[in-house]
Amino acid sequence: MDSLISPAPCVALDAGILCIDTQQVRPQMACCYLIERGDDLAFVEAGTSPGVPALLALLEARGLARERVHYVIPTHVHLDHAGGAGLLMRALPNAKLVAHPRGARHLIDPAKLIAGASAVYGADAVQRMYGEIAPVPEARVIVADDGLRLPFGDGELEFVDSPGHARHHFCVWDAASRGFFTGDSFGLSYREFDTAAGPFIMPTTTPVQFEPEAWRQTLARLLSYAPQWMYLTHYGRVGEVPRLARELGDGIARYERIATGLAGVQDRHAQLRRALTGDAIAALRAHGCTLADDAIGAILDSDLELNAQGLGVWLDQQATPRA
Repeated sequence: MDSLISPAPCVALDAGILCIDTQQVRPQMACCYLIERGDDLAFVEAGTSPGVPALLALLEARGLARERVHYVIPTHVHLDHAGGAGLLMRALPNAKLVAHPRGARHLIDPAKLIAGASAVYGADAVQRMYGEIAPVPEARVIVADDGLRLPFGDGELEFVDSPGHARHHFCVWDAASRGFFTGDSFGLSYREFDTAAGPFIMPTTTPVQFEPEAWRQTLARLLSYAPQWMYLTHYGRVGEVPRLARELGDGIARYERIATGLAGVQDRHAQLRRALTGDAIAALRAHGCTLADDAIGAILDSDLELNAQGLGVWLDQQATPRA
């Protein structure tokens, strides 16, 4: 390992879990988790390729042998979660990549992932943000069907199919911590927006598979486990799970109403973007956030842009339903 590479910033949580900043765009925008149970290690999420050297430096700094990593587990194949999986797997000789049945083929051959991201961001931006998106050998991939339980430490990790944000999404139930690793299925909760009322939550409707009814069913299923914690990728661990689930559900419903109300307008994307910005600021004011509107807009800039794009795709899909 290059000694000039600094370990990724991290925070130790309970139950052998580290929350690691994957250093995408700004601090505390995206994270992954390293779980240590007995002799076993697992990464949940892989971040992007430019962040992989700092993840490996963190293992070295903490005296954790790469050979101990049993699993790399991206919750879905959006590149802020899975873009670094191929490079990370190259460095972890004993690891298996655990992927959703709808996503595994795209990690084995990432050509469509690259093309899809390039359509959203542009090819130059994809290269700048995500770097090399390396394939993972099929022999090293475990396809996690709904309900799969993998042994880990002296317990197991359970995989729960979680559509709503994306059809290639699962959540990972960890009974030892009484928590779910939720990817984007429990929304966004940035620490800058914490107030005396607790964490703030909002949906993420990144193109192209926002499905509000499926998402409501996913939330109900996650709550049926009575989780104490949700380990979000954007960003960190949150409690108060029943309240946040209600507020996330309310946000999904508002997004549906906003999008439906703007379905036929000219300059639809710009109108959606403005409406979502207004919705976020109003919700944050109700939550007690005192940041200036410009500061809120700066924190949420990329999320609101992607949310508007995703709602536009959803509206188009309503006009031309899937066969």
